Amino acid sequence: MSAAGVDATLRRVLDTHAKLKGPAGDLADDADLYAAGMTSHASVNVMLAVEDAFEVEFPDSLLTKTTFCSIGAIRGAVEGLLEAAA
Repeated sequence: MSAAGVDATLRRVLDTHAKLKGPAGDLADDADLYAAGMTSHASVNVMLAVEDAFEVEFPDSLLTKTTFCSIGAIRGAVEGLLEAAA
């Protein structure tokens, strides 16, 4: 999947599951998703939806607040998992 495809999918997942105050498309890659309205409960829903969308499973080492703090952080984790699976 292209970088643009990963980004579009992540933003779609965030719009559906993160309960942000505004559209994910309006956020910079490094914007704090928690400051944008995502709760810890919503972050679990985001994690599950990302796993489904990309057919990956986050290892315990990536199940941290830091992994889900921004679009860029989530993208980096997903890209690493996709590369490892290839």
